[in-house]
Amino acid sequence: MLSLQHTRRDFLRSSVGLAGLTLPTFLKAKEVSVTTRRKAKACIVIYTWGGMSHYESFDPKPEAPVDIRGEFKPIKTSTPGIQFSEHIPLLAKHSNKLAIVRSVHHNDGAHSGAVYLNLTGHRPEGQIKAKGRKNWPSITSVISHFHRPIAGVPGAVRMPYSMYDNGRQMAGEGAGWLGAKYDPILMRTPFGEPYGGVSRYDDPALNLKLNLKKERISDRLTLLEQLDQTLGQRVGDFTAYERLDYYRQMAADMLLGSPVRDAYDLETEDQRIRDMYGDHIGGQSLLLARRLVEAGVPVVQAVCSAGDLAGGGGDNWDTHRNHFFKMKNRLLPVFDRAVSALLTDLEMRGMLNETLVVFLTDFGRTPKVNGNGGRDHHPGVYSMAFAGGGIQGGQVFGASDTNGIEPASGACSPADIHATVYKAMGIDHNAELHDQLDRPYIICNGQPLPII
Repeated sequence: MLSLQHTRRDFLRSSVGLAGLTLPTFLKAKEVSVTTRRKAKACIVIYTWGGMSHYESFDPKPEAPVDIRGEFKPIKTSTPGIQFSEHIPLLAKHSNKLAIVRSVHHNDGAHSGAVYLNLTGHRPEGQIKAKGRKNWPSITSVISHFHRPIAGVPGAVRMPYSMYDNGRQMAGEGAGWLGAKYDPILMRTPFGEPYGGVSRYDDPALNLKLNLKKERISDRLTLLEQLDQTLGQRVGDFTAYERLDYYRQMAADMLLGSPVRDAYDLETEDQRIRDMYGDHIGGQSLLLARRLVEAGVPVVQAVCSAGDLAGGGGDNWDTHRNHFFKMKNRLLPVFDRAVSALLTDLEMRGMLNETLVVFLTDFGRTPKVNGNGGRDHHPGVYSMAFAGGGIQGGQVFGASDTNGIEPASGACSPADIHATVYKAMGIDHNAELHDQLDRPYIICNGQPLPII
């Protein structure tokens, strides 16, 4: 596998782009595409960065001791026998669309390994680096490989921020050994109240709202071509790679009138729909995700939180302190409103059956509340969910034990979750892909859950 070292030269090189888009250098990969009968046409991955508590979301424990069950009460959902936490009342009305999995588990209690595992479906081997070409590709990159978009439409988009912990960007969001062509493009809508604690380290996002004339774009492309050639001569360690202008040409296509550029402009959306998602970047990001898949983007990842985890001051789910206050007042209201709006919107447009929505997170939270009023990391068991895309709603797969400490039935892994996503997307989870050195890999070592 190829390892690309990210140096200051790389940064200078990548900063010369069109509307924030980088100029790629990568090797052509030979891939084997093996697909099954396709069900869902697109996928939206909703990631709750930091580790969402199962107790205060999809798996309340009202019968547990008071120091475990916490401050929130359970509420009934639209599905008899299924209860959610009281602070996701809107999602409770959509339980008939949701397949809740309450028995996911792994053994990595660190954010870096847990994020990598949940986004790639594979455990990290050795030292992993963000954007490293030795990494396993993210679930978004694999989907974009099998679901090829039309010209001028990116294969995968992620938004609104990258994930950081103590100044270190997390590995697992990129294409890894699959190659730069399959790296998701980072986008960010300018609308909505921002998350607190937004990371100062974050990558620049693609801005498609530039109002450039076609003549100016052509001139800019000429300039970029000249700069590309100059940088290629000056940076010797890149001259061995065959240069492709995939991203540059795609950016030009989008700016010249792609449906993706139109989708990016949220001001063209019905104001009632925008209001339904909420005036927050979390909600507006999920609105943008819907518009992007409607425009032909095969897969979009939206991180429903932000900020560097260091210090615990951001709007993220790593609630070591003031857990119940943050969940009640900041995290759950945005999540509940935005995700409920997305499900409603997809259903109203007749898109839900062909759009798979999957919820992922690092891990769950500990049964006992710590001395700072928080819950700590707990990979022993946690919950996630599916909706749309052929998923049978109104069901729960697996169960945690009485106190939410470990699986009681239906124990499953992040790899099994990935296998389920691939099956819903019509992708054979035993399919073989090749890296940039033509070495074969089976994309997933899990088994699909019986929820489709």
